[in-house]
Amino acid sequence: MTRSRPGPRRALSEQQILDAAHRLLAERGAEGVSIRGIAAQLGVAPNAIYTYFPDKAAVLGALVDSVLGRVGRECFADPAEPWRDRITALAVALRTELLVDAGGVALMGGVPLNGPNALAVGETLLEVLAAAGLEPEAAARASYLLTTYVLGAVSLEVAELEQPGPPPPEGERVAARATAFATVPAAHYPRSAAVAATMATYITTEQFLWGLDRILDGLAQSGTGTRTA
Repeated sequence: MTRSRPGPRRALSEQQILDAAHRLLAERGAEGVSIRGIAAQLGVAPNAIYTYFPDKAAVLGALVDSVLGRVGRECFADPAEPWRDRITALAVALRTELLVDAGGVALMGGVPLNGPNALAVGETLLEVLAAAGLEPEAAARASYLLTTYVLGAVSLEVAELEQPGPPPPEGERVAARATAFATVPAAHYPRSAAVAATMATYITTEQFLWGLDRILDGLAQSGTGTRTA
């Protein structure tokens, strides 16, 4: 909902509002972020928030962009590094940040990724793909492919978490998954039962890199990245 008449200006800043929104995100998850909740955190009337953001969607969009801003660009911005290493560094850094801030993953599915930090990351990714020899259109398609892979993989990981906040150690999560998969009836699902130990590791960094490597292998082999019959 867009407000045509902004609230009275107070001694606030956009960053303070985003910090309050982020606290709610960490404590209550994506559904717990609201204008009233943010205002309560800051000790102001809800109308005061509209001085800085026209509506809740704008707050959520800026919040998502702030999460992306915490991904250190120095890990993948060096043009002297091999292109695969740069993309891997970006993907791992983004996954790490999103797992720590799991509520942000849910928000990313509902807001456009067009903030300044998202655009900066996307621009660098296109630059790296160009260095890999892809033409502009193919680089754009590859950028989308990589983005959906990372966000999709992390979304499936955080969907298993029982509460907001940083996830339990990877080993604990794998053990819990192994226990669950051990109950799969082999008589009905023999193939699944046979690879239950592997399925338990789907949420590991090793599995994430396994999938990423195969995407990068495909991009390296395709050259232009265009679809062939």
